[in-house]
Amino acid sequence: MAGSANLNVMIKSARKAGRALLKDFGEVENLQVSSKGPGDFVSRADKQAEKIIREDLMAARPTYGFLGEEDGEIAGEDPTRRWIVDPLDGTTNYLHGLPHWAVSIGLEHKGQIVAGVIYDPMKDEMFWAEKGNGAWMNEKRLRVSGRNKMIESLFATGLPFAGRSDLPETLRDLGRLLPACAGVRRWGAAALDLAYVAAGRYDGFWERRLHAWDMAAGIIIVREAGGLVEPLRPGGDILADGEIICANEPIFDNFAKVIRGI
Repeated sequence: MAGSANLNVMIKSARKAGRALLKDFGEVENLQVSSKGPGDFVSRADKQAEKIIREDLMAARPTYGFLGEEDGEIAGEDPTRRWIVDPLDGTTNYLHGLPHWAVSIGLEHKGQIVAGVIYDPMKDEMFWAEKGNGAWMNEKRLRVSGRNKMIESLFATGLPFAGRSDLPETLRDLGRLLPACAGVRRWGAAALDLAYVAAGRYDGFWERRLHAWDMAAGIIIVREAGGLVEPLRPGGDILADGEIICANEPIFDNFAKVIRGI
């Protein structure tokens, strides 16, 4: 697997955290769980995975900043570079014993994501990309799907839970999209949704109310696989706004028009 020193550090750290998460997943019923809010839980395993990743990345690049889901932001001496980490994307799946979750690590340089890793330990699938060097899953080159008809295309999104205010918008999205496509999936792990678009398993993805760590790695993996990635609202900022839409090039415009209600 050829890659930069930064990428190799990211992959090694994601695998290490993944092994720890797998160990606890086998005893999911024994995990000590505390509530962060309605429908949003954090586990001992989640915090431990972030600790593993943070220590690995900061040891390798002590001047870089760090933004993690559990510990928040740590400013670095180098203000131009920042790790963006979700140690366990799909926490609710994990705590319910559903084998669909991942470790996500992105590297930001001067406001742009330049490298990303999404690791699914259950399937041992390592999705990774660096700017200008393509996207890969383990040793296989990734390309987005070649489908060019909406009615044949499969999409992914997240569904609001626990009274979230974006439920009406999402229902309107589904009302417009479902009659025009082959289906919509909600598997509960945005990082893997993006990785699956890059792999051609999904033809497109959109979601609101995400965090930077949900999307950072996936953005570059989709782009390096030939996909188009935009803010949900034209002119917006994906990471700051927490809204994203992506798809392969042939269907992107039609998909975006449906979701945006144009």
